Amino acid sequence: MGAIAGMWHAAEGTRAVLAWVAIIGASAALSALLLRGLEPLLARYALARPNARSSHRRPTPQGGGIAVIAATVLVWLGAAVCLPQAVAEPARMAALLGACVALAGLGAVDDIRPLPVWPRLLLQAAIVLVALAALPPLRVVPWLPAWSERALLFLAMLWFVNLVNFMDGIDWITVAETVPLAAALALCGLIGALPGDAALVALALCGAMIGFAPFNRPVARVFLGDVGSLPIGLLLAWMLALLAGRGHLAAAMLMPLYYLADATVTLLRRLVAGEAVLEAHRGHFYQRALDGGMDVHAIVGRIFLLNLALIGLAGATLLSASRLLQAAALAAGCLLVGLTLRRFAQAKA
Repeated sequence: MGAIAGMWHAAEGTRAVLAWVAIIGASAALSALLLRGLEPLLARYALARPNARSSHRRPTPQGGGIAVIAATVLVWLGAAVCLPQAVAEPARMAALLGACVALAGLGAVDDIRPLPVWPRLLLQAAIVLVALAALPPLRVVPWLPAWSERALLFLAMLWFVNLVNFMDGIDWITVAETVPLAAALALCGLIGALPGDAALVALALCGAMIGFAPFNRPVARVFLGDVGSLPIGLLLAWMLALLAGRGHLAAAMLMPLYYLADATVTLLRRLVAGEAVLEAHRGHFYQRALDGGMDVHAIVGRIFLLNLALIGLAGATLLSASRLLQAAALAAGCLLVGLTLRRFAQAKA
């Protein structure tokens, strides 16, 4: 009987792996196919022209995020139909994906005709509230009153949505951030740290970004645009909040730590300097590295490897409940990120 049970579990594991590969492959293929069809339209209606704060030197179509988000949502829906046992709360997932599509629509409008800052931020806030409502009951910091924790989660998710947008400033950088992070979140679903329906989102997003990667390879043929970066930030923020609420706060902080640190430290530096923080700029650490002469491939490669290291540290905290280990992993992650930021800041032509 033991041998039969072992064969059964092995077969189940094999089917799960094949399903994961199929989801990633389908999402990557659909994303690439949509991008190929959209390229002429984006070149005609959504051309990003270089300016003093740009990192690109020639007009480039933006809006590739249309394909990424469409592939993510459509493949998730297909996976949910084929694997209904993985979708425990369809109403919550429908609210999340609806908020994702709404935010993509807002980003598309902003890509074509930039909106004023405050109306744009208020609309983002309303959409983030919908995504926040789509979270199941959870507690990240149990000693805080529930209402204040929800308020902090709302602010954190709104900030994450925008920081992903702020950080999407050079070719391949959001690919180097999103692909390993989404893959890690999918693995969290495999070990039970995330529910199956969230893991399906992570798989579909990972595949869609893989399909986008060849089009965004330096020198990029297509940019994500706000239509992609904003909803990607929302999906990642939602899954990270869910991970933190299931008792894995250290892992949820470690996985996106580079993006969090670069965007947050840059914002604080600009605030202290009295700069207009809501205006475009070239103050991010990766931008300073580019201006200092570091090659785009070198910058993105460092970020990708750093993300792998951070995910490894996060994995250690998932496998052990030791507070000491979690503190040590967070300290090590902060050290690695700090060293990377310092290297970027000191880059010289």
